[in-house]
Amino acid sequence: MEKRAVFMRSLASGILRFRYLIFLLFALACLYCGLSLNRVKINSDITAFLPPDTETRKGLSIMEEEFTAYDVVDVMLVNVTYETALAVAEELRPLPHVAEVAFDDTGGHYKNASALITVTFDGVKDPEALAAIYALSQRFDAYIVEDASETYSDRLAGEMTLVILLAIAVVVAVLLLTSRSYFEVIIFFIVFIVAALLNMGTNFWLGTVSSITHSVAVILQLALAIDYVIILSNRYEIESKNFGTAREALVEALAKAIPEIASSSLTTIAGLVALTLMHFRLGYDLGAVLAKGIFFSLITVFLLMPGLMLVFAGPIKRFSHRSFVPDTSGWGRFLVKSKVLFVVPFLLLLPPAFIAARNVPYAFSDMGVNELVYNERRAAMHKIADTFDSDTLVAVLVPAGNYAAEKAFLEKALQMPQVKTTTGLASIEVEEGRVLTDAYTPRMFAQLLNIDYEAARLLYQSYGLQHEEYQAIFNSAENYEVPLYEMFLYLFTLMDRGVVSLSESKTEQIQTLRKDLERGVGQLRGENYDRMILITGLPEEGEESSAFIGELRSLLTEYYREGEPLIIGYITSAMDLKASYMADMSKINFLTIGFVFIILIFTFRSFIGALILVFVIQGSIWINFACSYLAGDAPSFVTNMIVSAIQMGATIDYAIVLMDHYQLARRELPKKEAMIQAIRESFPTVVTSGTIMAVSGLLIAFLVTDVYVGHIGLAVGRGALISMIMVLSVLPQLILLLDKAIDKTRFSISLKGGEEE
Repeated sequence: MEKRAVFMRSLASGILRFRYLIFLLFALACLYCGLSLNRVKINSDITAFLPPDTETRKGLSIMEEEFTAYDVVDVMLVNVTYETALAVAEELRPLPHVAEVAFDDTGGHYKNASALITVTFDGVKDPEALAAIYALSQRFDAYIVEDASETYSDRLAGEMTLVILLAIAVVVAVLLLTSRSYFEVIIFFIVFIVAALLNMGTNFWLGTVSSITHSVAVILQLALAIDYVIILSNRYEIESKNFGTAREALVEALAKAIPEIASSSLTTIAGLVALTLMHFRLGYDLGAVLAKGIFFSLITVFLLMPGLMLVFAGPIKRFSHRSFVPDTSGWGRFLVKSKVLFVVPFLLLLPPAFIAARNVPYAFSDMGVNELVYNERRAAMHKIADTFDSDTLVAVLVPAGNYAAEKAFLEKALQMPQVKTTTGLASIEVEEGRVLTDAYTPRMFAQLLNIDYEAARLLYQSYGLQHEEYQAIFNSAENYEVPLYEMFLYLFTLMDRGVVSLSESKTEQIQTLRKDLERGVGQLRGENYDRMILITGLPEEGEESSAFIGELRSLLTEYYREGEPLIIGYITSAMDLKASYMADMSKINFLTIGFVFIILIFTFRSFIGALILVFVIQGSIWINFACSYLAGDAPSFVTNMIVSAIQMGATIDYAIVLMDHYQLARRELPKKEAMIQAIRESFPTVVTSGTIMAVSGLLIAFLVTDVYVGHIGLAVGRGALISMIMVLSVLPQLILLLDKAIDKTRFSISLKGGEEE
């Protein structure tokens, strides 16, 4: 032990000796990270983090590569006549880059004096057209839903900026009350800003970061690592009474704080490491960023903060003040005298809390998540869904070219009671009984377009030569067949080259057809896959929706070899997310508890001691999620996985602080007096860290409109508050009750040379 103490003092002395070099290195690192902030790529699509082997992820990757997506804006007008809504739809048609305006008198577009107008852009969502839609809608009671990806990041960043500013105000207030010098608070924030900048500026190393991680990482980093600066500050205050100079006091304080902070951070890192092992890669994303944040917080506290405290030792002393933290010895004596007052209710509460926590109705789709705070877009989505029949789109990808199978499948799918409409190249009629994928001979093509047969035959011969199909040249061209849409596309190409010229009226007719056909082909035909679109009246998740996907899959196997077709949509996304959650939930909880338990065993060298701490915090987690059940919330499934790991990994520190102070006091005092002293000494650290984490989480919950981020914030804040209360009430009484068991299961670690640690 003596050798380690000497090494730690030498390390601390070296850090202070080279403080100006360290300042320079941190300044350069901050400059690098500041310039790198714009290099971080943010992804707001939660399905992007599905494992690559899931059907949804495979299908989405194929659709991004092979198909064209068109932006759609839904406009709902309330309290209007059908004629008025029709007039509005007509005003929208000529807007720039508007490809289609869908509106009719069916129940899907007009119902109970409300009109739903769907505007589809041709690939370019023109800002002027979008502004015109909003301006036109201002004449009515209107609800507009557009693709949120362009404004989502800006809106979320603005909301989180407000949260961070309010959180900083709370942190300042708490630190002013719990610190011993006003100037220390300035140093704390310098350290935090540097650590946060280093973490944010290096996120681009990970490639892409989720919008959830990007939005909550800064404030969670502050909440998770704030106790590190408090520990070093408290150590410095204690050692200042024992040493004559600030340098000597800082050397001793840092030498003692490094092992304490490092061991405290291990439990937090353990929970975050468990997150990175999730099958659902959002866990890896958040775990990696926060673990990196803890690392930067550690090195900033170890390397930068001591030098700052030495440089500003004078102002720290000059602006010192008495502690405003009340003496909690009375609370400690009450806990000691009441013995099991809090333990018994806690034990009785755990079984129902466990059952309730296991039965929280987690949502696996955006629309299934309960909003804590609405934004205009979410409010409009719910208004439309409540007024009109909810349509859920399902995309089916099949190997390209088998048009007979595609046509048969679409006909059978349309007969399914859950399916409202089907769309595919093999279902778009061009004349009665004939669709775009049907093979046409030159004579059939000539009759369809009302052009000369010889011209059509020459067109077919040119196509055959271009595609190395020589039947049209060396055999009879009369029987040469080509899918109709392919011949149209070839005709468009020749017209662009000036090889084919038609009459003015015929050219106008062809160009009108061309616009619709190319848009349809871009959406439905890919290089390797063809896409079919089914519109269903099913919800995005649920047993009925899952059963439909099973039926659809069975139907596909009649026409395509099993494994080749892919089904993609909100329904399959929810199914894949649920499957990923079920695979991850038990594993992550087990790994988090296991990692933390092992660390605690070696920290306190007592099996029962480690078990008590994990038991209290795990009980706090069950109570936390039981609150969601009792409130009738339907949070996102990511809330459970992420918050369980964070709450166990982070708030276990509160229990560690109490147990550490108790064990130190227990060496010299009876157990009751030792616990009273432990509560008095640990109270400032636990309350400071717990309050900051609780307030930060609750600010996120009630100021951020993103449903995923909001529920994570609510669970983190509520969980921190519950853990803090349990640590300062239940845990002390449990430790006293099991004091003998803790002592009997204690063990020693023999270091080299036979020395016991």
